[in-house]
Parts: sequence; structure tokens; C-alpha cells
Amino acid sequence: MKIKPFRGWRPRRELADKIPSLPYDVMDSDEARAMAEGDPHTFLHVVKPEIDLDPSISVYDDQVYDRGRANLKGLMDRGDLVRDEAPAFYLYRVSIEGHSQLGLVAAAAVDDYRDGKIKRHEFTRPEKENDRTRHIETMQAHPGPVFLTYRPVPELTALLNALSREDAGVDFTAADGVRHELWPVSDTETCTKIENMFARIPATYVADGHHRAAAASRAGASLRERLEDPSGNEPCNYFLAVHFPSDQMRILDYNRIVKDLNGLTADDLLDKIKAAGYSIREDWKPRRAEHPETFGMYVGGRWHCLVPGGPVIDGREGTARLDVSILTETVLQPILGIGDPRSDKRIEFVGGIRGMDELERRVDSGDWGVAFSLYPTSMDSVMQVADAGEVMPPKSTWFEPKLRSGMVVLSLEGETL
Repeated sequence: MKIKPFRGWRPRRELADKIPSLPYDVMDSDEARAMAEGDPHTFLHVVKPEIDLDPSISVYDDQVYDRGRANLKGLMDRGDLVRDEAPAFYLYRVSIEGHSQLGLVAAAAVDDYRDGKIKRHEFTRPEKENDRTRHIETMQAHPGPVFLTYRPVPELTALLNALSREDAGVDFTAADGVRHELWPVSDTETCTKIENMFARIPATYVADGHHRAAAASRAGASLRERLEDPSGNEPCNYFLAVHFPSDQMRILDYNRIVKDLNGLTADDLLDKIKAAGYSIREDWKPRRAEHPETFGMYVGGRWHCLVPGGPVIDGREGTARLDVSILTETVLQPILGIGDPRSDKRIEFVGGIRGMDELERRVDSGDWGVAFSLYPTSMDSVMQVADAGEVMPPKSTWFEPKLRSGMVVLSLEGETL
């Protein structure tokens, strides 16, 4: 894999804990407005610039992208973001509730993505991919990283662990309890050693940020076409990524809520699920799915555990054996009438970080008819699907903790890498 150190733009020391924000895609515009209210520093003004405009304006309006560029440029011009003097890699550790993972922030090669060496496991949605492409092209920067993983390399892990024993240049705990630490690594010899180690890694995998990765590829191609005599080392040939070894990753459940019961009563729904080959445990206390091939279901104020029998799962292989596929193909689509989960407005996805109480709250509000809890997809399954050139059903994985945007920014303007 080809990676490069770069001169990152980073918050000045006094703002190191104030500027970085959650990524753009874990909240809607109204939630972002509420989070940013009275906070002029948060990077939400860059990654979700619609919060600074009238809510009636479309999030895809030209004004939104122009405001994002203006907000980023303002941070740079005021000195709130400062560019490092020398090219660097950056070690980035995130920790919460006894879990810790140490990654490497680097400029990843767009050509590795185009050539399939950076592997994906999800399809992208055209409107979101178009949005992030315009965002990058207008801003001339990668403000938020793509979250990549790779099979562990013990020698590389040992080197990064040794480098992280120094005091971190940035160390803060955010309001959500996640601790963020960052170490710039600019020593030329060490950077070369890291580059060479990555050159021996055959593939990396998109864990989170499929739309950002696809947008980086499109924006890179568009910007490269405008160059008169490209060398291949221009910033547009790279995108911002954080690489974590797969054995440090933490995947939570990604649950489903459905708007209504497709004309059924709660008892009708249970009868149809039984007829489809499931056994059902009533008044189920755990709520969260405890094993693969089991599902929690909350409907009518009660939890049930759904266990698919042999006829439901026998003969399934590859992606068809994933829990998300089983539930979708045997309950959500044939019984509840869900169409394409990527576009059907009657289904939404709730990250496991929000807990089972959130599923109950949504259903009890009357706005949603039924909720399902799923067991987390394994990291091995994610990589096996990607290696086979297949894709998982939408919203199959929820990686936690989330990386902050604005910790390091990769500018597409300036010298080659």
C-alpha cells in the first residue's frame, strides 16, 4: 500500500480540544445545529456548513459548499488551524471504556482505491457520494478521514506502540467520553521506515467512510485532469485516512427500526415470523442480541428473541449467511414489505452506541412500529466479504469509537507530497 506523510493543518494548542468534531454522517443537520449552537470553533461549521445557513436551504445548494470553504479558510487565516512545518505521519489513539486502538494518519493513494487494493464492503448512495465529491472539490481539502483497517503486522504495531510512548502533542477527552491522543511523527528516517512497512501490506479495507473514499477518487480524477504536467505526487492523488490494525477494531451492533407493521397487528407479525421458520422466546429480558443468528424484536411494548431454524439458514453461504441478510430476506422484506433497504423510507438504522433504550423510545413514541437488535458483524466477516469482491447489506457495521474530524486536515493546495 502506498502512503505518504504530509504537512497537516491542525488546531493550535489552545483549541486542540475545541475544534475537532464528530464526523458529518453520524448526525442530521438539526442535531448538528444544536451541537454547534454558541460554539464558533467546532469543525461542524466545516463538515456540515448548512448549519450556518437558513434551514430552508437545501443541503446540496451551492451556498452550502461555498460556506464550508469559507469556514475552513477562516480557520486557517485566523491561525486557529496551523500548518506543520515538515511532512509528518500522525499517530492517533482513541480510547473509551477500557478499549483503545492506535492508528496511523497518512495520505493514502487514490490509485490504490481505484485499483481495488483499498477494498470496500458497502455500496455507496449516489446523492451522498456526489455531496462529498463537491465538498472536497470546493474546499480543496480533505477535512475528515476515511477509516481504514488492515490485517495486523506485528513489526509495524511494535514500532507505532514505541512511538506512542512519548507524551502526546494532543490529549483530550471529548464530551462523549472518548479520549483522543495525537502524535506527529516527522523524523525522515522513521517516516521512510513506516512507508516501507506499508508497502508490504497487500490490502487495506474501508471500515467507515465509503462515501468519502469514493468521493476522494472522483475528486482526485477531476482535479488531476486539470493539471498540465502531472507528476503523480500532487495532493489530489491522495486522500486523508487513518489506518488501524484489524485486531484493535471495535464493531458494535447496527440495529433496525421499521415505520409500521405493514398492515399487521403485533400478534399477526409474530405468527408470520413463526410460520417463516423462527422460534420465538417471549418477554425476552436481554434485549440486545447475544449470539449470531439471533435477533431481538421490540413491538407492542414487549421484547422477543427470534431464533431462525434450519430451514431459514440451511444452504446460505457468503453474504447470505450474515445476520443482516437473514433478517432482511426472511422478515423485513417478505413480511414487513421493505424494498431496497438503501432507499426505502420505511426503514432506518440505529447505531448500537445509542443502546436498546433508544430502540424502545422510537417505537414507544408511536412514530415507529417495530425495532430489531442484531449481533455485531465480525471484523473477519467484513474482510472476507471484501476479499471476495462482494458487498454487505447496507448499514451492516457500526465502528466505535468514532474518529474526530478536524484533528488533521489534508490540503489539496500547495506542494507535492
